[in-house]
Amino acid sequence: MIGLAVGASLLAGSMAHAEDDKPTIVLVHGAFADGSSWNGVISRLERDGYPVIAAANPLRSVKGDAASIAGILSSLKAPVVLVGHSYGGSVISEAAAGKPNVKALVYVAAFAPDVGDTGAGLSGKFPGSTLGPTLGQPVPLEGGGNDLYIRQDKFRAQFAADVPKDEAWRMAATQRPITEAALNEPSTAPAWKTIPSWFVYGDRDKNIPPAVNAFMAERAHSRGTTVIKGGSHVVMVSHPDTVTRVIEKAAEAAVSVTQ
Repeated sequence: MIGLAVGASLLAGSMAHAEDDKPTIVLVHGAFADGSSWNGVISRLERDGYPVIAAANPLRSVKGDAASIAGILSSLKAPVVLVGHSYGGSVISEAAAGKPNVKALVYVAAFAPDVGDTGAGLSGKFPGSTLGPTLGQPVPLEGGGNDLYIRQDKFRAQFAADVPKDEAWRMAATQRPITEAALNEPSTAPAWKTIPSWFVYGDRDKNIPPAVNAFMAERAHSRGTTVIKGGSHVVMVSHPDTVTRVIEKAAEAAVSVTQ
């Protein structure tokens, strides 16, 4: 069923591109989330005629997760705008390396690591992250290592403070874990050094502090940085209109590059 859905999405994306000549938007979720976190953004992008793929991010390792996304990128003939949320930013930074069809990167409250940076290290670069104390007991994995979850009773305040309570509870219950190793794996190929990038984040992000987001955007010479007042770590859920506008600006720039 999953394979059929992905195949259908890729086919639909190809058809939409052929008809509208718009880049394909590939969305990559981060830790403690899944593809449904992009639902509001997807509906808006599709309304505006963009082919969209919300990729499943395994959340196992930066290198392995990037290889998974890179496989999707290789299957697409159209220009791509690659979008990452949170840890997904580390993944897109690696996945886009050597992919000439990726014309723009969008970091949504996301890590944009340089060589040697880790997600854990970046989140602690400046004060403000309160993620650590909200994590539950690590879940041991067969073969070693641990999976990490946010405690459900801490999830909304930490991760999604500006999301309606009922929706935040559903997000907490369906959150996908990330391995501890993935958050501590150094980056090796920061694609933002060669591909234009855009950034959007909330000024009340408790996972990646706003000062860290600002630092990464400046370091990457962001083509456009949007700060959402009162925004939590999941601004694509709470402010889909704003996040969609940023993605579409990147897409418009991507089209001008390819013409």
